[in-house]
Amino acid sequence: MRWPAEAIWQAVAPILPAFTVEVLPQLASTNSELMRRGRAGLTEPSLLVAEQQTAGRGRLGRHWHSLAGDSLTFSMGLMLAPSDWSGLSLAVGVCLADALHPRVRLKWPNDLWLDDRKLGGILIETASSGDAAAAAPVARYAVVGVGINIVPRQLSGLSTPPAALQELLAGTDAAQTLLRVAEPLVRTLQAFETFGFAPFQARFNARDALRERLVALSDGTTGTAHGASETGALLVHTAHGMHAVTSSEVSVRPVP
Repeated sequence: MRWPAEAIWQAVAPILPAFTVEVLPQLASTNSELMRRGRAGLTEPSLLVAEQQTAGRGRLGRHWHSLAGDSLTFSMGLMLAPSDWSGLSLAVGVCLADALHPRVRLKWPNDLWLDDRKLGGILIETASSGDAAAAAPVARYAVVGVGINIVPRQLSGLSTPPAALQELLAGTDAAQTLLRVAEPLVRTLQAFETFGFAPFQARFNARDALRERLVALSDGTTGTAHGASETGALLVHTAHGMHAVTSSEVSVRPVP
C-alpha cells in the first residue's frame, strides 16, 4: 500500500511546525509507542501509523487487533494546553465523522457507528509535563489514537457488531482514509485547545446515535439520552431526573 505521508506532511506542517509522519509495517500499539516517547521527553508533534497492530488498546482496556489492510490504525501525538479537557474524544469523533461520511454516527463517548454497528474507536491518553503548580493551563502531551474498520469483518464475539467504511465508500483503503482525516484532526485539536468542546456540541448532537433513545448505564440505571452538554457530558433523563454522565468508567448502551 502506498501511504500519502508526503501529502499529509505538506498539508499539516505549515500549521503544526516540526510535524512528522511515520508509517511502520507492524507495531504492538501506536498509542503505547507515542506514550513511551512522550514520557521520554520526545514530544514533537507526530503522526504514527501501523499497518498492523498486534496489541492495540481501546477504552476500558479492550483489545483492538488489526491485520494489514483491514483497518486504519494510527495515533496523533502533540502538546496541548486546553483550559478544560472535557469532551476531547467527542470533538475528535465529530471531526472524523465529518471527514468520512454523512451517515457516520457518534456513540458517546468515543465510538464511530454505522447503523448501530461499530465502525471505529478513539482512545485518548495524556502524559504530564510536570508543572502541576502553574496557574495557567498546563500543556500535556496528548496522544489521540484512532482505529477505523475499512474492510468488512467476521463477527468474533464482539459486544457490538462491526461495520466497515467500504460499505459507505466502495473501494476505499486505509491510506486514502488517512488522507481524508489527518489534516482535519490537527485543526480540530488546535480548535479544541483554544475553544474547548462547546463549539462542537451541536455537531456532536446532530450525529448522536443515542439521542432520544432508551439507554442503560453500567450501574443498571436506565433513562432516555438527550445528547451531550457543552462540557461533553451525556445527558440522561432517568426516573430520578436528568443525570450528567461524565465518568470514563460508565458504559452506555442503547436498550433494544
